[in-house]
Amino acid sequence: MFTALILCLLSGIFYYVEAFRTGLSAKRWGLAGLLMGPLLLPLFNIKQHMALRKARGFGSVYLNA
Repeated sequence: MFTALILCLLSGIFYYVEAFRTGLSAKRWGLAGLLMGPLLLPLFNIKQHMALRKARGFGSVYLNA
């Protein structure tokens, strides 16, 4: 139980920092990370990718380096 709490706390901090860094709503993602923990990672990655595509345009090419 203690491990799960620590994991959720660290996930919340991670999602807050990454959302702030990429321009998403940091408080919302931090709270979601506290509640759901690492299960939120696929949804966060998709949302991050959608925000990037919206900012750059859907016709542009994006290569991960």
